[in-house]
Amino acid sequence: MKIERIIAGSLAANGYIIYQKDGGGTFIIDPGYTPPRYTDFVSAHDLRVKAILLTHYHPDHANKAEALANEYDCPICAQREELDYYKGRVDQIFEGGEALDLDGEVIRVLHTPGHTAGGVCYYSEKSRVAFTGDTIFNVDLGYTHFPGGSAARMKDSLKNVVDKWGNDVTIYPGHGDSETMKRVREINSEFLEML
Repeated sequence: MKIERIIAGSLAANGYIIYQKDGGGTFIIDPGYTPPRYTDFVSAHDLRVKAILLTHYHPDHANKAEALANEYDCPICAQREELDYYKGRVDQIFEGGEALDLDGEVIRVLHTPGHTAGGVCYYSEKSRVAFTGDTIFNVDLGYTHFPGGSAARMKDSLKNVVDKWGNDVTIYPGHGDSETMKRVREINSEFLEML
């Protein structure tokens, strides 16, 4: 899998474009800002946008989803519990556990509530990567005091989903740099305290 990170906005939010090869399909994850940076990259690599995938409803991750969905005539996808909070358009509703096809590579939708009620991570067993939104970062965790957030649900998500990932899995979070789970287990004290 090839991964293009786009950092934008006052909160330096990460959006991602994931694909296998030039001329192939792509998913756009969490486009909160600057649609031209996405469209320029998609055009330069001759990609076909299959869907916009949201990890959660917050504007710094979802604000430009509709603009890009209209540009590419593709669906916006989010987990069912986000619909209580997200006022934008959602075309495909996830429950958690879905398998998405990225030109032969399976991307799993993992429901990880805590930061928000319908937060999800997108995980590839093949590439050993997880796009974690604001569930977990390299050195800390997403806040749980926003509407729909829950410290108890965050703890469950971390214990039952995130902590199941091997040390060789690399997380690509909603803010900050990517990191291996091996390193996360060494430096992320908030994560370790939750386990």
